Amino acid sequence: MNTNKIHNIIATGVVVSSALISTSASAELWSNTEVQLQAFGELERVGTGGTADTTIITFQHAGGWEYGDNFFFVDYSRYKVNNNANFPVDDSSEFYGEWYSNFSLGAITGNDLSFGPVKDIGLVAGFNFAPEVDSMWVLPGVRFSLDLPGFAFAQIDVTGYMHQGGGSASSPVFTVVDEDSSFMVDFAWAYPFKLGSTSWSIEGHLEYIDGRQQTSSFGTTDLEYWILFQPQLRLDLGEVLGTKANQLFVGIEYQYWKNKLGENGTDDNTAQFLAVWRF
Repeated sequence: MNTNKIHNIIATGVVVSSALISTSASAELWSNTEVQLQAFGELERVGTGGTADTTIITFQHAGGWEYGDNFFFVDYSRYKVNNNANFPVDDSSEFYGEWYSNFSLGAITGNDLSFGPVKDIGLVAGFNFAPEVDSMWVLPGVRFSLDLPGFAFAQIDVTGYMHQGGGSASSPVFTVVDEDSSFMVDFAWAYPFKLGSTSWSIEGHLEYIDGRQQTSSFGTTDLEYWILFQPQLRLDLGEVLGTKANQLFVGIEYQYWKNKLGENGTDDNTAQFLAVWRF
């Protein structure tokens, strides 16, 4: 991808993010914005046969309004020191982002849609952006919001996973040209708890995306299903230090990824240091 295109994508992301945050005070009933740092871990580099020392900076926002909620994040991943990886440079980076808007059918219709552990049903519109491979995916589906004891929130999304756009088949670098439609099932949660006088939280998500055929600038491949499990263990460090609580956190993020990005036999099994600043 050329430099101008990357700059345009970054600029668009900044404008959209700024607009969302600047209007959140009036449009949103609640919001949560944070920056996360994950460092000191080796992650697999798909297609290279090896791993790289990886640092990830994530900008993330969640907010609720009268008829639903929105969530998005943008990852900036920096790879250094390729370990047995067939990659032309030691230092490289990439961006990736996701956006999900949920529309509560209970709030819209004014009806109680709860049953069993389900407290509400929503319609989800999801978008995944991967500028490094000139592609995006749309994820239309259904959300089941759960009422589980002790959880700050818990939800299950069942969506399609449909490729849109795509790069050129004649590109000298890897781009996704086309891809069969598939589906995703995702469970996301946050579970706060106390240990003595300290406050902790276990939160994250567990994702399954089914296999499909992908055509890239390098040919056609049958992608395997993948399972991505990313739990975080957080300690409220601000509370421990006697400063403002619920703002500064430290902990670990564990990442398990089976058949990473659909590459058969490429698996992540890594813990990274985690620092979070919420504002």
